[in-house]
Amino acid sequence: MNKTLPKWADVLLIPLLNLFLALFISGLVVLFIGKDPIEAVKVMIQGAFGKYGIGYTLYYTTNFIFTGLAVAVAFHARLFNIGGEGQAGLGGVGVALILMSFNWPHWTIAILAASIAAFVFGAAWAAIPAYLQAKRGSHIVITTIMFNLIGSALINYLLVGPMKAPGMAPETPHFPPGASIPTLHDFFGLFGIAFDKNSPANISIFIALAALVFVYILIWKTRIGYEIRAFGHSEKAAVYAGISPLKITMIAMLISGGLAGLLAVNTVQGEAERLILDTVQGAGFVGIAVSLMGRNHPIGVLLAAFLFGILYQGGGELSFAMGIPREMIVVIQALVIMFTGSLENIVRIPVERLFARFGKGEA
Repeated sequence: MNKTLPKWADVLLIPLLNLFLALFISGLVVLFIGKDPIEAVKVMIQGAFGKYGIGYTLYYTTNFIFTGLAVAVAFHARLFNIGGEGQAGLGGVGVALILMSFNWPHWTIAILAASIAAFVFGAAWAAIPAYLQAKRGSHIVITTIMFNLIGSALINYLLVGPMKAPGMAPETPHFPPGASIPTLHDFFGLFGIAFDKNSPANISIFIALAALVFVYILIWKTRIGYEIRAFGHSEKAAVYAGISPLKITMIAMLISGGLAGLLAVNTVQGEAERLILDTVQGAGFVGIAVSLMGRNHPIGVLLAAFLFGILYQGGGELSFAMGIPREMIVVIQALVIMFTGSLENIVRIPVERLFARFGKGEA
């Protein structure tokens, strides 16, 4: 924790100022291409929170919670896991294999089995880079990037070969009816609440919320979480205290990969109901920004994931309603990532000086 800034300023004020700065620059970009930035904000908000948009916003948010938590857990051990794309993709393979293996009597059993399979396959895909880092000194960034590409190639092979359904499309057969999980339309309907029936949002969002609680307890309330944080702060001190680098590297990366793999419950079991190409759709890389913006804390990850869910869904509506090129939406998203990541000190340093000058830092 920064000695100058109080906790609330570090985890809330600075991210909000960075976000405001990113959106201000984005507004200038929109103005530069001849569009009204105020109207663009209205369209984006309506697209993200409207009757037909909120479901998609929550769908994207669910994906980003899983990948954001995956990055956060690894980062607490000072491991930069950028292999969420591959780990989530292999999680989808695990979901497809288990769900196609049985005629499931009820979705409650199917979602439990799919969650376990997704976690195990994602963790297994992260285990190899973790072992190479701990035993061979191979840099985790390089190996996880490589495993993203290897995972993509492996999924392509499976969908045009052993797991392919009859027909031309590279996809598996649809899962049995008993494996279909309720959508949020079904869930809220039990309480008489209207929700868009065409929305892809489903009850896997509750698994994502449970994962937030799990990570908080793991990192801040358990011995292994303390060891992960201690190792991340100082490897030499951790080793001196008897903490094994191999153990912590493997555990942190296994949990990280497993969390990324859980994304497949939302996309493969919940939305597509079969394994298709590119079910991750960049969520693994967005998870890096979500974790950075959320300060690697579950509450921060939740808020940042929701923000990026808004940007994704609202950005799509912006492209459709105002004719703003999709590439420009990517620019806006990139600005948010840039200002909350690499350019964070533009805001942090002046804020730290202000708190130091007026004596409002933490004791």
